Amino acid sequence: MNYFDARQYAPATVRNREPILKILLKVLPPTGTVLEVSSGTGEHAVFFAPRIHPRKWLPSDPNPAARASIMAWREYTPNAENLYPAIALDACDPIWTVEQQSLDIVAIVNINMIHIAPWAACLGLFAGAKRILPPEGILYLYGPFKQGGQHTAASNAAFDASLRTQNPAWGVRNLEDVVEVAKTEGLALGETVAMPANNLSVIFKKCN
Repeated sequence: MNYFDARQYAPATVRNREPILKILLKVLPPTGTVLEVSSGTGEHAVFFAPRIHPRKWLPSDPNPAARASIMAWREYTPNAENLYPAIALDACDPIWTVEQQSLDIVAIVNINMIHIAPWAACLGLFAGAKRILPPEGILYLYGPFKQGGQHTAASNAAFDASLRTQNPAWGVRNLEDVVEVAKTEGLALGETVAMPANNLSVIFKKCN
């Protein structure tokens, strides 16, 4: 099946994929499956998958158009043998479809989602991580965050205002609030890493 016409493009992907990959190669377990929650266009998935081998990459998104884009990129991209077909997954769901499958998921990657989604999606993401990650499993977040209740850059404040205009349930999250959610679900903050364009990589590890 030819999916080429379904490919979507996110300009930020080209700018952030190399810095994100550098962090992932440091923090991901050496083997197993990486579940990407909210894969969007699929451009990250096809870029990361061949570069994290022998690990496998499982993209997901609740949006059918996004899944079609992921599959189009997967078909278009060579050397994607370790990239699974995209699955339907909504972080807010109380049970994720992957929980009934034997996929050896050792890490979850979530890029630029929790600020473009209701707070329930953040809660669901950490609840899902608690259910499916093994001890020492990794949850990686990337995006803009407030710290101490304050924006870290004027551009982030403007972005936050724009998001809330589009949907009052969206917005740049306070990092300390996210860390508290993680604690309630048995995940500990490992480290935060400053990234380009006033974003952060935030790495959590599931406690034993």
